[in-house]
Amino acid sequence: MTEDARHMREALAISRTARRVAPPNPWVGCVLVSDGAVIARGATAAPGGAHAEVTALDAAGERARGSTLYTTLEPCGHHGRTGPCTEAIIRAGVTRVVVSLEDPDDHVAGTGLQQLKDAGIEVSLGELAEDVADELAPYLWHRRTGRPFVVAKVASTLDGRVAMGDGSSQWITSEASRADAHELRADCQAILVGAGTVRSDDPALTARTPEGIFEPLRVVLGRAPVAARVHPCWERSGELGPVLDELGAAGVVQLLVEGGPSTAGEFVERGLVNRVVWYLAPALAGSASGHGAISNWGTASMAELRRGRIRDVRRIGEDVRIEMEV
Repeated sequence: MTEDARHMREALAISRTARRVAPPNPWVGCVLVSDGAVIARGATAAPGGAHAEVTALDAAGERARGSTLYTTLEPCGHHGRTGPCTEAIIRAGVTRVVVSLEDPDDHVAGTGLQQLKDAGIEVSLGELAEDVADELAPYLWHRRTGRPFVVAKVASTLDGRVAMGDGSSQWITSEASRADAHELRADCQAILVGAGTVRSDDPALTARTPEGIFEPLRVVLGRAPVAARVHPCWERSGELGPVLDELGAAGVVQLLVEGGPSTAGEFVERGLVNRVVWYLAPALAGSASGHGAISNWGTASMAELRRGRIRDVRRIGEDVRIEMEV
């Protein structure tokens, strides 16, 4: 592994520490290196706080002069809630900047890199780009489309049943899988379910993790009963596209769809799902009595299958967790 790759891998690891605090900003990691040694590190703070590069530069102080800065995403060059990172980099006397990805945000989109070059700083682009793009996939999608990155979560028996003939569904998967699903919720800025799920399960839709309780925006398709635990929530109806546009404009970078079979089916049918996270329990329900994981949608031929790419498979307790890019 080259020195650039090694330092960028550390910056990528640091970026993950900001995953749940930075959105709707990108979660970025930064490492400052002088004479081959790391002298400072930084991660993006909550909106309104310092960006990763500024945090690292502040920690380094005068030691930043003549250093190399590694950052997972192009430094911003515009005034927003904070000042331009490029100005801080230039002012600190950094002589080389290594960047994984150009930022597709309209306010950045190459201008930050150009400002650094114009100031005489050596700029290298593309180090660990594929790994960083995978980590930042929700942010990149949001900035390019204006819509949230949609993750559909399913918990089913091995033969794809999410509820029994009497409608009961709690609990098909193990406690370990449910804990993992709460971690997934914590990575999302909003959770969406159908009104039918609210009426049958009365979910709170919070994320309870060892870090604490996260409360994403709760969205219900239809009307939630007045006494439902999901309140306060957004209640929306109509076409899904405008709902996603509204959520994207509100700063929702990643949306978790936890609705029942009909809600999941509608998102899949309209091609609105980016990723599926499927928890499979070692249990069989049978088609005569169980309810399928995705309903109100089907394929007429093999050519119409919605294919994707398996990006992760792991065992969680007695269950199996499969993650697929659609």
